[in-house]
Amino acid sequence: MKLLLISNSTNYKESYLGWCMPLIQEFLGSKKRKIAFLPYAMVRSDETIETSYTAATNKVKKCFNDFGLAADIVSVHEVANPVQLVNEADAIMVSGGNTFHLVHEIHRNKLIEPVRRKVMEGTPYFGWSAGSNVACPTLKTTNDMPIIMPESFQCFDLVPFQINPHYIDPAPQSVNDTLAHAGESRQERIEEFLRVNPEVTVVGLREATALWVENDRITLREYEKNPFNKKREMIVLKRNCEPREIKPGSTFDFAMNLL
Repeated sequence: MKLLLISNSTNYKESYLGWCMPLIQEFLGSKKRKIAFLPYAMVRSDETIETSYTAATNKVKKCFNDFGLAADIVSVHEVANPVQLVNEADAIMVSGGNTFHLVHEIHRNKLIEPVRRKVMEGTPYFGWSAGSNVACPTLKTTNDMPIIMPESFQCFDLVPFQINPHYIDPAPQSVNDTLAHAGESRQERIEEFLRVNPEVTVVGLREATALWVENDRITLREYEKNPFNKKREMIVLKRNCEPREIKPGSTFDFAMNLL
């Protein structure tokens, strides 16, 4: 099994997929691959669903072309039989966007088992944001609004833990800052999840980081540049345990034990 699970597609003032294209190139290698693309998370208010999918597909194709990465990218919405496309693909790519809509369409098109089987057989899988979240057992640790009700919250179950993409730490607040966020922090939200799902481990992926998974070995990768000196450690949250952080470059197993 080979996975690249990316937290985010875009950094501040940088191009779409700009920071992670070197990682994607390293992940896919030099061989030209037929990539089955799942754009189902892309829902834009100024476009129909189909045109949103097409725009997302064209945007990703342009990124690959601009970076000089050879690939035959075919979106599942462009074919009559998405399952057949997945079965014939050399790699599977899933975009970010709204996770609920993504999972709704994955179930509607009967893609859970075909994708899972292909990846377990060795087909590389990569995605960002929602595309990383659906590599988990369920979508329950997404940050997205439930704009549609999927048939099930079940996802591809490629890793045995949950990912929270775009993990952010609480912003420092001044007593004089009347506009400061007064709601729960991301950690508090995840702790609510763990209270109801005590057996699950959640990892928070900060921006410009990714999980590189080969079989049962995981390495936390990060953006080579860090212009804003942002924290890149991955946070591990478990019920009745103190939060733990893992540094970029570390290799660990599915139980989050360092190797």
